[in-house]
Amino acid sequence: MRLTELAPAVTEAFLKDDIGTGHALLLAKLQPAQQEEALTACFREDYVSGGKPRRILLPVRQLQEWIERHILLELDSAPFPKDDPELVPEAGACITCPKRTGFNTLLFEGISTHQDACTSPDCYQNKVDVFVAKTIVAKPKLVQITRAYGKPQDHSPAIPRNQYVEIRAEKPTNQKQAEWPEYKTCKFTTEAIVTEGSDKGEIRRICSNADCPIHHPKKEKTPANDGAFKAAQEKQRREEAVAQATGLRVLSAIVEAVPVRLMKRDLQFVVERVTTMLDERRLAIILRQHSIAKPKGPTDTPAKLLAAFVRKAEESVLGRLLVEAVILYSAQSANDNGKTLKDAAEYYKLDVNAISAKVKQEFAAKVKAKTVNQTTPKPAAKAFKKPRAA
Repeated sequence: MRLTELAPAVTEAFLKDDIGTGHALLLAKLQPAQQEEALTACFREDYVSGGKPRRILLPVRQLQEWIERHILLELDSAPFPKDDPELVPEAGACITCPKRTGFNTLLFEGISTHQDACTSPDCYQNKVDVFVAKTIVAKPKLVQITRAYGKPQDHSPAIPRNQYVEIRAEKPTNQKQAEWPEYKTCKFTTEAIVTEGSDKGEIRRICSNADCPIHHPKKEKTPANDGAFKAAQEKQRREEAVAQATGLRVLSAIVEAVPVRLMKRDLQFVVERVTTMLDERRLAIILRQHSIAKPKGPTDTPAKLLAAFVRKAEESVLGRLLVEAVILYSAQSANDNGKTLKDAAEYYKLDVNAISAKVKQEFAAKVKAKTVNQTTPKPAAKAFKKPRAA
């Protein structure tokens, strides 16, 4: 009976035997607006040199995974109340909506890893937008924040991520974490709502006061004539730069040593999953390492640029990018301390000492050239002679 509710394009593909019964049954579970989009995910194109691309039908399992990743939205994590029929009156309450997987568990058996998920992304996003707008009206003093870094968009009241510290709800797991600012509260701690970007609609506790000594400590000013302090500071910066450059050079060498093993579509799936777990700083490293253009506007986020790069990348590049992303993700952990990078270097039999020595030589040459430029006196200007009168 569900097959009678297929969208026209899907019905045509089914009748032509372009897709199988298993694919058609999966697509029939979705809303008509999502069926045609999911139909394209049933195939992949193989490019043969000198010939036309060949379209290959993918297994039902891969279509199921694509639907779970791109269409189904877990209702348990929704920021809006799911039992409120007045939030969006024309949509009604989520708990009585036939578009959710929990409304017909037999229909969605095996397709959804969530106990209850929404199959209508447009309706879900509309409810998030309405919920945010109503919450701001009800609580006009609620601070608005965005998960993005950098300058806020024009006329946007949302505070960017680099101007506030989010207070974590969970307790620290060790003494070192207990000293971190994000695990501490202060008198400026206040509630905020995410109004832009990911996690929109969620309520967070933050400190955005620039005068807070806990979350925004002022850097101590040093006397301008303190030469010893400046020299020590410059030495520390140079050592940190050498260490960072060495790490990046080792990472590049590891990436070059990665062989091609997985199929392209499998690699794309894994790379997309891993890169979404990276923070902004490590995403920027990948963009720089692969010469991906920097974001030009507020809609050009690092994540979008990287996703576009992954979709067009060759298998060899995807395999190396996967290893690179795993190493960078491991580095986000406070307990890693470069261990994953070291293990990868040993696995791929790289001479880290040789790479480090080369980086140090390059930095030393730059420092020497800079010193020479600073000490070389500028040529004196030639005196202007007046012409003698005839």
